[in-house]
Amino acid sequence: MKLWDKGFSTDKKIDHFTVGNDRELDLVLAKYDVIASTAHAKMLGKVGLITENESEDLVKALGNIGKDIEKGKFTIEDDFEDMHSKIEFLLTKKLGDTGKKIHSARSRNDQVLVAMQLYLKDELTEITSQTKSLFDLLLDLAEKHKNVLLPGYTHLQIAMPSSFGLWFSAYAESLVDDLYFVQAAHKVADQNPLGSAAGYGSSFPIDRSFTTSEMGFDTLKYNVVAAQMGRGKVEKAAAFGISSVAATLSKMAMDICLYMSQNFDFISFPNELTTGSSIMPHKKNPDVFELIRAKCNKIQAVPNQLTMITNNLPSGYHRDLQLVKEVIVPALQDMQACLELMTFSLKEIKVNPNILEDPKYDYLFSVDTLNELVKSGMPFRDAYKTMGKAIENGNFKPKRDIEHTHEGSLGNLCLEEIRQKMEKTLNL
Repeated sequence: MKLWDKGFSTDKKIDHFTVGNDRELDLVLAKYDVIASTAHAKMLGKVGLITENESEDLVKALGNIGKDIEKGKFTIEDDFEDMHSKIEFLLTKKLGDTGKKIHSARSRNDQVLVAMQLYLKDELTEITSQTKSLFDLLLDLAEKHKNVLLPGYTHLQIAMPSSFGLWFSAYAESLVDDLYFVQAAHKVADQNPLGSAAGYGSSFPIDRSFTTSEMGFDTLKYNVVAAQMGRGKVEKAAAFGISSVAATLSKMAMDICLYMSQNFDFISFPNELTTGSSIMPHKKNPDVFELIRAKCNKIQAVPNQLTMITNNLPSGYHRDLQLVKEVIVPALQDMQACLELMTFSLKEIKVNPNILEDPKYDYLFSVDTLNELVKSGMPFRDAYKTMGKAIENGNFKPKRDIEHTHEGSLGNLCLEEIRQKMEKTLNL
């Protein structure tokens, strides 16, 4: 069954190529097509395009389909092109001609748009929640380990003293930045495109404000052409949002992989969170974090993939846009899995409290020792040269009792201020 069926069939190769994996992806989106169809059925009854009884029958039948979807009983067989055709078939089978009326004043184009935007709103909300959970954990870890010093690196060379408090809270505050992008993407998705039909509106006297309110959208996408041009654009906005989160997770996963190695030995995890080698019995591999790193790097490529699919398309619908689903849906699923596993694993992290006892880290304190000369009145450039000669001659004696007091330093982490920043972001 095809919504565009006019009594003739297409070649099976064409069917297979054009449908692609839409049926599989539509199982994820079917819930949202039911939500949108329910709002549409109520609106059709409100404006008199169908009777009140017909509207109620459609809403009830759609509710039953929604329950089947929740229970995992909804399927899209090969006889059907997509979720839309299967749902309309079920409505027609149940209600006869009334079921056939559900498609009045809409197109498959705005059906896909509204289902995808409802889906994106939910997924971005869930990702925001998961990101907040990771943020809270990182700040708790920062507080717990704020006094444990950690080598800081530039160019992968030993640089200056850091701390686990700084390290954990750095990633926490970075997540605040990431949620700015996620929140912006949610705002883009929170505009109702239903009623734009094929991209040029409808001659039926529909009430788009009613469906906007019924589905919980913040506002309408008023211009029907702009609504259709949102296809691909809203997915790309979501992709930019999650790619920002992914960049933070990827960087942290890389740190963890380094810090777990025997050469660093800064952190460790219980055996059950690591994997082994088939031939080397001593190995405890950070496979979870390596996969988070790889998956998050894949996610960072998604905005470019969507750009390449949609780039230079003129206004109006084009079948190219079908492919955005198969890019954004798996990316959102991977993002949630990475957030879940990062949070799950970090709850069990163990930090090494004695890292800086190793003499190789003495040079971490060169800047703090130099600054003491400056405080005593020596010009900075002279102090720098004096310290350089001491290091070169092997006479350097590190000042280990460091004191950093300014905002955001290892002695003044400003954890509460960072927490407030996150709260303000979530309340935008």
